Amino acid sequence: MGSAAGEEAEAPAGSVLSAPRLVAAAREELGAGRRWRLPAARALQLAGEVLAVAAGLKPALLYDCGAAGLAELRRYLARLTEAGLGPRRLHLLDMEGSALLLHPGLARQRLAAMLHAHPAPFMDVSARRQCPALCGPGEAEAIRSHLTTLLAHMGAAEAAATGPVSSSEVVPTGWNLCTIIGVLLGYPAVYTFAVEEGSENCLGLTPLRVFTVQASCPRIRDGLRVQIYSFSIPESLCEELKEVLDAWCDELKEAFSAQSDFVDLCISSEVVSLPAVAL
Repeated sequence: MGSAAGEEAEAPAGSVLSAPRLVAAAREELGAGRRWRLPAARALQLAGEVLAVAAGLKPALLYDCGAAGLAELRRYLARLTEAGLGPRRLHLLDMEGSALLLHPGLARQRLAAMLHAHPAPFMDVSARRQCPALCGPGEAEAIRSHLTTLLAHMGAAEAAATGPVSSSEVVPTGWNLCTIIGVLLGYPAVYTFAVEEGSENCLGLTPLRVFTVQASCPRIRDGLRVQIYSFSIPESLCEELKEVLDAWCDELKEAFSAQSDFVDLCISSEVVSLPAVAL
């Protein structure tokens, strides 16, 4: 399984990685000084998700394993590089306390694509609505103005970047973070709602088609299945968004064929209805 956790030598790029070393990197850099201990299985999933971003399978990863900030995440990425995972050019973005790890080029491409997508893939699920619906032109334009601001920020951050991992902070004044983060995570369609109404929405008991994308990552461990995407779209909007969904699937398959870190891509979906849905 590659180098032992305590060895200093880096594993060659593309080689099988040391799972214990990846677990140690997560626990020591992301949980240092805390009683909280990241489970080994989640640490390996996290390494797989970072690798999926580096490999160009998704534009971003939202870090949600604990309270680590950009400094801790930067040290963690350095440890992954030492362990042989070899992340390519990456960017850490702080957005009102939400830490995202971005593939800079892919994130900018995704932002640009959402600016020009038709129909606008923004799904209004405000609590005042009886059922979900695609945003009207005015609502869509407001979201796109925020995406334009973020795209400009990303371009400036990329131009100023030095080293393999850069970082920046953006102040999302008036932004719906659920919407913006959904775009950065690479979802083909994203939820939005009236921010002044709080986080309540109309998705309770609404049939939702949940899409899941997984692939095997033998570089980290034989049999390890990494969840690359998981998102939902109201079943009632799937037909309207069919072209958007088909294009997204085609792009994902193309990206998958261009890399060698993951095998056995599986894109699946199922319809669920829940009493309440948190966004």
